[in-house]
Amino acid sequence: MTSAQVDTERTPEEEGYERGLGSRQVQMIAIGGAIGVGLFLGAGANIAKAGPSLILMYALAGAIIFFIMRALGELLLYRPVSGSFAEYSREFLGPFFGYFTGWTYWLMWVVTGMAELTAAAIYVHYWFPAVPQWVTALVFLVVLFGVNLISVKVFGELEFWFSMVKVTALIGMIVIGLGVLTFGFSSAGDTAAVSNLWEFDGFFPKGVGSSLMTLQGVMFAYLAVELVGVTAGESENPEKTLPKAINTLPWRIALFYVGALTVILCVVKWTEFAPGVSPFVAAFAKIGIPAGAGIVNFVVLTAALSSCNSGMYSTGRMLRNLAANGEAPARFRKLSGTKAPAFGITVSVLFMGIGVVLNYVVPEKAFGYVTSIATAAGIWTWLMILVSHVLYRRAVVAGRLPASRFPAPGGSVCSYIAIAFLLFVTCLIAYDADARVCLYVMAGWAVALGIGWTVLKSRNPEVTARRDPSAEQAEPSQKVG
Repeated sequence: MTSAQVDTERTPEEEGYERGLGSRQVQMIAIGGAIGVGLFLGAGANIAKAGPSLILMYALAGAIIFFIMRALGELLLYRPVSGSFAEYSREFLGPFFGYFTGWTYWLMWVVTGMAELTAAAIYVHYWFPAVPQWVTALVFLVVLFGVNLISVKVFGELEFWFSMVKVTALIGMIVIGLGVLTFGFSSAGDTAAVSNLWEFDGFFPKGVGSSLMTLQGVMFAYLAVELVGVTAGESENPEKTLPKAINTLPWRIALFYVGALTVILCVVKWTEFAPGVSPFVAAFAKIGIPAGAGIVNFVVLTAALSSCNSGMYSTGRMLRNLAANGEAPARFRKLSGTKAPAFGITVSVLFMGIGVVLNYVVPEKAFGYVTSIATAAGIWTWLMILVSHVLYRRAVVAGRLPASRFPAPGGSVCSYIAIAFLLFVTCLIAYDADARVCLYVMAGWAVALGIGWTVLKSRNPEVTARRDPSAEQAEPSQKVG
């Protein structure tokens, strides 16, 4: 498919957006999406549960994430649209699935935004204990809200620098750790050794079962890698930038997750890490680097703000996509003078503002509940990407749709593997008494959306009727037999 053909096939909800995200920004958004609070903080609790075997869990989950992103990449190059997950679900599974996926992805980011605002306030409290946490959360909420209203270029630039801080810090940590291992300097030099990975009760010190139970937390760490798909409608050259961003994912996972954790667990034995403490902070404290804890605290703060910033961006686009299909109030379709979905962003920010209020009352365990809800919503989104990809591949083979210029390796095989893996992780969540609450919340969410769909269908049956985009997009010359 040529660039001209892609332009003529764009759907109405995409029209009006400013293609203000350049290659540099899309690449860094993709990199930043793979580095979040789940790594900087969540890894501490998971190390305590799984020991060095957590490295293997991150590698396994990372391979599945790559399968998901290659499936998404094939769909994006077939038809690059803003709000892509909902659009592909709508096209290949039917209007209800597009409606459900769009609203669920919106929920994921709103809930994540609440959690990240609370986390950011806690990080600032490290330096300024006299400032109430709700004040800090409110300031961050207002500042990021303003950034997202100005223009997509400002959003992209801020996200670029957020990601740059995270990437630079992680590379610095890895280099310092390798230096300790190689040259033995610092107070950790005498005990730092690769053998730390197996000397203390083995590579699986708590058993394989305990290691597998960490997969739900590991998957939360990978949430937001799919954000590249949301940027498709505002990328300057999606046919060039998106494949490049997706294909660099394996080395990002290998370096920032597997590499960073391997180095840290070699420098400091896993028994010295504890839940609730960033393993990076603990490692820097062990090495004895001045102001190390403060540096890591700043990096984690950046990760939280980056996630919240991305949430505001994606929720506004998803609400506009829903409105364009008659599945949300029409007012969400309007763009501001800066070509941003201002009303959708505003409504999303108001819901995220609940997180400011919750700073008064949220107990420590509630943060875990919030992240588990985000994970469950993320798993649904990933499943819809994979199922849509399988159905798209069937349509291509049958000659009903044109082949993408960025086919996933192995066709649908990797998508089937990833679907099985995500269903397995869902079973693990159901088995965990603490995490299980998110499935109850998602069941309630499904009932609420089902009621909304019934009302929508009774008021406007045309909206809920299935369209057949393949009839408009099939190109005989590109059929694959």
